[in-house]
Amino acid sequence: MCRSIKTLRPPVLPEEATEEEIRAAALQYVRKVSGFRAPAAHNREVFDRAVDVIAQATAELLDGLEVRGAAVARKAG
Repeated sequence: MCRSIKTLRPPVLPEEATEEEIRAAALQYVRKVSGFRAPAAHNREVFDRAVDVIAQATAELLDGLEVRGAAVARKAG
């Protein structure tokens, strides 16, 4: 969908994703879906709210994922 959104889970990302990385991915998603790189003033509130909601959902997703072999890969690295 959006090539600039990177995978944020181990083992692709060796460390836990930062809040900044999660927010950047959410922003890229909202930009792609809305078709706006930067929204007009009258759309700013809904645009920013969408980024917040998607960032929160992404953080919850990453926190809940169980990636098999990730602990082994981290120990080996």
